[in-house]
Amino acid sequence: MIAWVKQLNKAFGASFLWLICLIYFTQGFRSFVWTAVSYQLKDNLKLSPSASQFVSSIAFFPWSIKPLYGILSDCIPIKGRKRIPYLVIATLLSLVPWPMLGIDSNLRSSQWHLTVLLTVHNLGSAMADVVVDAMIAEAVRFERASFAGELQSISWLSMAMGGIWGSLLGGYALTNLQIDKIFLLFSVLPAIQLLSCGLVGENSAGSKVSHDSANSSNSHPVNGNGNILDEDNILLKKSSASATRRKRSQKNSNKRASMRTKSLIPEKGNSLISHWLQSLRTATYSLLRAFRQPIILRPMAWFFLAQITVPNLSTVMFYYRTEVLNLDASFLGTVRVVGWLGLMLGTFTYNRYLKTMKLRKILLLMPFLILSGQLCPPGIEGTLFALFMSINNLGSTLGSFVGAGLASILNLSSGSFDNLGLGIAIQVLCTFIPIAFLFLIPKEATGISA
Repeated sequence: MIAWVKQLNKAFGASFLWLICLIYFTQGFRSFVWTAVSYQLKDNLKLSPSASQFVSSIAFFPWSIKPLYGILSDCIPIKGRKRIPYLVIATLLSLVPWPMLGIDSNLRSSQWHLTVLLTVHNLGSAMADVVVDAMIAEAVRFERASFAGELQSISWLSMAMGGIWGSLLGGYALTNLQIDKIFLLFSVLPAIQLLSCGLVGENSAGSKVSHDSANSSNSHPVNGNGNILDEDNILLKKSSASATRRKRSQKNSNKRASMRTKSLIPEKGNSLISHWLQSLRTATYSLLRAFRQPIILRPMAWFFLAQITVPNLSTVMFYYRTEVLNLDASFLGTVRVVGWLGLMLGTFTYNRYLKTMKLRKILLLMPFLILSGQLCPPGIEGTLFALFMSINNLGSTLGSFVGAGLASILNLSSGSFDNLGLGIAIQVLCTFIPIAFLFLIPKEATGISA
């Protein structure tokens, strides 16, 4: 394990590897605070299971529109940078709601205020997820493609570690601390993430970086649509030359020369906006071409069907565990650790034995993410990753509605769990439905580079 991390550190740089692991760790550690949110909705706001599910569905909606963040990050640089500025914005969005909820009791006690702030947090988390996925895809493409599986594996291991610690500490915190203190404590981790954004260097989107120099760099370069900004620079140079000629022909009229100089400012702005629009169109067309590839489209369709065909009864189960079984928060946190340990074990197993196997045999999400990182056109890495995850999240959201419908049909609600066994049996049977659609997974798809 240590040797593996050292190899990645040498290949991608310590600061880049630290930021990637921290972001994924934070994603997993969100279980620390979301357990408290569940109890806030149930015990303090006294919401029914359906109302709690409604709040959660709205709060997690930003995860279903991730292509929007990918397009913005891929096509509209901020001060010449395509990733780090958006990561800073995303981290701020994910950070700000928690101090507000921790300090102001009125915000915590209002269903709609709480929903809005939770939505803002998820907006930041989803945007950060898009950006970091794009950074990984670009690192795989431009730096060390042979380490694709290892880089994705350590990312998922970091998420698993975050989930383990978040679940353990979350249950302990709910037993010993007030919910407002938990909200404040969680804000520390996004604050560290915000500071860590300054550790990773990023080349300008218009700069030219050779492949050799990218491989030898300790910081993570982001190249993207450099040709678009290069064309913009050429236009600006032509505009400057034209302005110089006009000034030479009118040396005796300083006022008129100043007016012409000012008139060039909106032209420059219009030129930049037009190139942004052209970049957006180009990215959209490239994304559509990539999306039509069977090796991309068919696995996306399978994962969507795998999510939507399995009804989600998680909210009903949470109410059952706390109301009927009377399980405390500490025990529930410990139970969640089992799932995160399963993710960690699966990651080790995949990286050691399974990454050369066919997707039809192992049915893991991770190899497809790596494969899509190899296939996506340059400059739209974030968008393609975001599109896949949004389709996956949309399927999960629709699966939640299917679960809510099933719970309604079976009359499963707070204090009424007589048909819960039947609901779980239906849920288990539905997990076998995606097997009928395995033909959608291309036979040649594996988890390694082509």
